Amino acid sequence: MWLPGDPIPAFAARTASNPRYAFYTAAGRYVVLSFLGSAAQDDTRQVLRYVEERRALFDDSHLSFFGVSIDPNDEALGRLRDMIPGIRYFRDLDRKVSRQYGALASGPASTTLYRPFTLVLDPMLRVIASIPLLPAEHHNKVLGDTLQRLPPVAEHAGTAMHAPVLILPRVFEADLCRELIAVYEQYGGRESGFMREVDGKTVEVREHRFKRRDDFEFEKRPELAPLREAILARLRRRLLPEIKRAFQFEVTRMERYIVARYDSDEGGFFRPHKDNTTPGTAHRRFACTINLNAEDYTGGDLRFPEFGRRSYRAPSGGAVVFSCSLLHEATPVTSGARYAFLPFFYDEQAARQREHNAPSLTGQVFDHAKGQDEYAALAQEAGATE
Repeated sequence: MWLPGDPIPAFAARTASNPRYAFYTAAGRYVVLSFLGSAAQDDTRQVLRYVEERRALFDDSHLSFFGVSIDPNDEALGRLRDMIPGIRYFRDLDRKVSRQYGALASGPASTTLYRPFTLVLDPMLRVIASIPLLPAEHHNKVLGDTLQRLPPVAEHAGTAMHAPVLILPRVFEADLCRELIAVYEQYGGRESGFMREVDGKTVEVREHRFKRRDDFEFEKRPELAPLREAILARLRRRLLPEIKRAFQFEVTRMERYIVARYDSDEGGFFRPHKDNTTPGTAHRRFACTINLNAEDYTGGDLRFPEFGRRSYRAPSGGAVVFSCSLLHEATPVTSGARYAFLPFFYDEQAARQREHNAPSLTGQVFDHAKGQDEYAALAQEAGATE
């Protein structure tokens, strides 16, 4: 069913530590994804022993292992235990993920058969190898040979990779960059979170293990209307035509006017994420980072884990534009403070989608810093990523 080069479908499932682990966040390293069925089977136990004996290989940097179990006794009897970093197990008790990947097959007399197998995935979560789990001896030999041949993550495509991003200098001139920083310093920022879906609603979550950033939002401040017009004029003249030329996309709408600050005192960062995974954000098509002071800080670069360890930084006044569907992160600022203007772009079709999904936005904020229990309750419903 799975051939080398095939991209695998996205899914989210429960692990021991996360009620809804979003599997796309595993991109950026090699992944072994094994559909085990049940650890009560002899062949499955042989595979698990083989993996655990090679525990040092699975470090979450170069390589991770994920096993998929459909047997509730695997958890109840403690037959499968996560070993962090590197080894995790999905509890697929409703068999949804197994069915999605083809591990479930129809047998005689309308019975259902489980066909255990292993996928070895590259850092873009595309198939390198598909290995039947039965018999276990053959599976383990093929898996070992495959893992031995894996090059370093940065070389997984056989050549230096470049994320599909547009980097454009001179979108804002130096005076405008300084003015935006001054506005932030005058008004100050507030801690910003990230969006998660909870019972079909889109809420903001603040979790310091995932993101540390302060934002100043000035879209609704009438005294700053001239500044907004100045920004919009430059985007229309200098950036939007280049987006159309590079991506064949006609931007007609922009979401949010914010100046963001990543401060080294807090180790400002944003872990790998996507920008359009909830009903309230699904309309976003392109993200944009316009650096305002690229020469004044270290760290704080953009990185796209699926495309290697390379980092990206536009010069002051320059923009990096990329699809909201790409997994990306802001690396920690190690000295100084990074200021950036961070809009999202979309079109009229997406505007209708945004209007349709508007009722999903609650305006609620779940702040982990105010209590572990409150965040735990949210995580149980929404499944924040690890």
